[in-house]
Amino acid sequence: MAKEAVGLLETRGLCCLVSGIDAALKAANVQLAGPMKNVGSALCNAVIVGDVAAVKAALDAAADTASQLGEVVSAHVIARPDDAVGQIVSGDKPKAAPARRK
Repeated sequence: MAKEAVGLLETRGLCCLVSGIDAALKAANVQLAGPMKNVGSALCNAVIVGDVAAVKAALDAAADTASQLGEVVSAHVIARPDDAVGQIVSGDKPKAAPARRK
């Protein structure tokens, strides 16, 4: 993921998030990274990944579509994130150190 970008879309309500992500996936060559999540208090978010230009274009389309149906809380692009961010986005748990024997 080091050469890709990450786009984050957060909305108030699931309907506008689903419509926004649908528009994003149709607008550019991006992929949805993991499931859409309910944060709480009606806040929902989703993460898309792809190259920087595609993620920016897709997130613009997503925010525009979602704002027509509800409230867009945040739309943010992280260009070339660190590998540690990739673990957070994908939900991979860091590998535990092997147990030491005495």
